[in-house]
Amino acid sequence: MLSWVVTFLVIALIAGILGFGGIAGASIEIAKAIFFIAVILFLVTAVLGLVRGRTRV
Repeated sequence: MLSWVVTFLVIALIAGILGFGGIAGASIEIAKAIFFIAVILFLVTAVLGLVRGRTRV
């Protein structure tokens, strides 16, 4: 997911340099949304991993 964030940030930077403000703004918003979704998924899996603990084999 973080590779998508980097991709959208690069698109936003290139669009901003070329003067396409609308595309740059939209790309930044998409990158932010994907980043926060990735952070939330990481936290959820980290908490679930701590709650579940290790199983003895």
